[in-house]
Amino acid sequence: SSNMKSMEQELLCPVCKDIVKQPIVLPCLHSVCLMCASEVLVQSGYPQPELPPEPNSPASTPNTRSPRQMRRPMPKSDRVDRLLRSGSGTYPGRRRKEGPPPLMLFPCAPCGRDVELGERGLAECMRNLTLERIVERYRHTVSLGSVAVMCQFCKPPQALEATKGCADCRASFCNECFKLYHPWGTPRAQHEHVQPTLNFRPKVLTCPEHDQERLQFYCKSCQMLLCSLCKLRRIHAGHKIAPVTQAYQTLKDKITKELNYILSNQDMVLTQITQLENAITQTEVRVSAKEQLFHCVKEIMALLTERQTMLAQALESSRQRRAEALANQVTEKRSLLEHAGLMAFTQELLKENDPSSFVHTARITHNRLAQSIESMQRFSLSADPSFRHFQLDVSRELKLLTDLNFIQAPLAPVIDTQRTLAYDQLFLCWRSPQDSTPAWHYSVEFRRRGVVPGGGRLEEVTGTCAVIDRLEMDSVYVLRVRGCNKAGFGEYSEEVYLHTPPAPVLNFYLDSRWGLHADRLVVSKEQRCARSVPGLSLLQAADRALTSCHLTADLLVGDVAITQGRHYWACSVEPGSYLVKVGVGLESKLQEWFHLPQDMASPRYDPDSGHDSGAEDSSDSPPPFSFLTMGMGKIFLPSSANSHHTNANYRESGFTNGNGPSSPTGVTYPLPPRLGVCLDFEKGRVTFYDAHSLRPLWEGPVDCSAPVCPAFCFIGGGALQLQELVANRNANQTPVRRVTIQSRVTKLN
Repeated sequence: SSNMKSMEQELLCPVCKDIVKQPIVLPCLHSVCLMCASEVLVQSGYPQPELPPEPNSPASTPNTRSPRQMRRPMPKSDRVDRLLRSGSGTYPGRRRKEGPPPLMLFPCAPCGRDVELGERGLAECMRNLTLERIVERYRHTVSLGSVAVMCQFCKPPQALEATKGCADCRASFCNECFKLYHPWGTPRAQHEHVQPTLNFRPKVLTCPEHDQERLQFYCKSCQMLLCSLCKLRRIHAGHKIAPVTQAYQTLKDKITKELNYILSNQDMVLTQITQLENAITQTEVRVSAKEQLFHCVKEIMALLTERQTMLAQALESSRQRRAEALANQVTEKRSLLEHAGLMAFTQELLKENDPSSFVHTARITHNRLAQSIESMQRFSLSADPSFRHFQLDVSRELKLLTDLNFIQAPLAPVIDTQRTLAYDQLFLCWRSPQDSTPAWHYSVEFRRRGVVPGGGRLEEVTGTCAVIDRLEMDSVYVLRVRGCNKAGFGEYSEEVYLHTPPAPVLNFYLDSRWGLHADRLVVSKEQRCARSVPGLSLLQAADRALTSCHLTADLLVGDVAITQGRHYWACSVEPGSYLVKVGVGLESKLQEWFHLPQDMASPRYDPDSGHDSGAEDSSDSPPPFSFLTMGMGKIFLPSSANSHHTNANYRESGFTNGNGPSSPTGVTYPLPPRLGVCLDFEKGRVTFYDAHSLRPLWEGPVDCSAPVCPAFCFIGGGALQLQELVANRNANQTPVRRVTIQSRVTKLN
């Protein structure tokens, strides 16, 4: 009984906050009184549904009914089911040709949102018979429904109390009336009798669309009950449909399991309640925030008072000085009145007859009189009586005070995708949104793809960029960042995915020791950048040629020779470059090429003879060079038997064929911002990547029978830059030159 009493909260209608009467189930699975639902719809501006008055149930007899319900006339109880079954209940008088009514939205209070009812409105919501039965048991237990049910067939003055109810007649009878209406030997005698009640329900749920069809199936895909006719509809084709008995058993087992779990973990519930109660106590006790608020405001007011005193003092001392100056001027003017000081003295002075005494005394008087006459002729106040210069403009301060508020946690940072990259380490860069409160520091979370958010490593940084090392090669890392200040942590930024290189990063510099043509190639001081300039020799060659211009190929190599292992490096080629080749080559063959006259390349290893495009010569030996050619914002990807991709692959991946779809020679692809090169010395393979996404562009063979160097070739004007190591980003001076694999021995003949 105590269990029953404590569950009243579960039986309340979210609209009237009373125990539900004739509950219907909304599409969001919440239950609400049928009458309340119709009232809510009318208040929302929908037409009045054609509802029956409420049945004379123990739940709604006069001594338990609220005034809201007392205004309604008493109905016949079976109207509810007819109403819910007939579509016209929602839209009375709708003609067949008018088309579907507009979608009805029901504002569901527990969900806090509008729920779509479907085009037939409340007619699509079925009665919650189970809840009705629970309410009836509850009322019986707590004696809410102990109002006598009277026989509906006795004549009013002598009406007796009902002793039986008939589920088929949907009425309650006294013993005599029951016998009278259910005579022996007639089909009525077979009727099912129940406890007397005035709230008769159908024995089972029937389909709201197909009258009297029982709901024998459950569609798992749509999560709805179906009758045998609904099941045949096209909308449920291919759906998982089970008999309702099976769905009943599955759901019952799940709920039993869940109930048992909660009941067997009561300690956990009690611990959590204690934690929550402690938290409530803390919120009541913790006045430090309030004290801090008062303290801050008090400080502002103290400063204002201090400032007011200071400014008032400045104003008062200025007023005193001015008053004094004006008073002195008044005294001076008063002395010029006829019988006043200076005039009386002058008149007495003029009575002196001794010339020498007069001259001796009168000079100062003469000066004073002359000054007085000048001040009369040029009269002005000795001090400004107005206080125009003592006005305060507090608009800025008032705005600041109006905006005075508790600190907000920083907004989610915005990742700077232009500067963020994965190379020897991960470099993550971000900025705070303009209207964000400042962050004291940032927390960077990084994890390998596949690890759940929150399961990665965290790094605390004070700036707006972070360097992350100790990473696995050829892995995708997911990074996000959030700011922190006095108010705590803000929201995380959007996640950024960074792919680490497929091999260890090789750090090298451009070698300027092999005979560089200074008039054609300029290498930067740090030896990380090179620029090809159309020098005098090229212009002279062009000037001499009438029909064609022989272009010069200038070669530049890295200062390392690779003799083992797998290595990766990246560079960026200026999009406006005419032609630049990036790749690798045998050190000896590259030197051989260098020591020939510069304007004719070696005929045996002409870099344009096909070796750089992956074509192998007749003896099937791998080529000594492997280059990719790029220029004018495009990169050329040759097609060959040895290349990693075929033309078909490229067409599928959206590459455009430079020579039309039928051409077998290769394709062009937009020049990526950074190009990655990976050399596998043992396999004798070189792979070129779009370094940003690490998408492979092309793969081919290269002769690795001897030391191999990174190589770059310029034809015409152009520029390239080697990718700086992330580890060196913060180093101010040029890092110490170090040869990564093996020192080069320059053979000068």
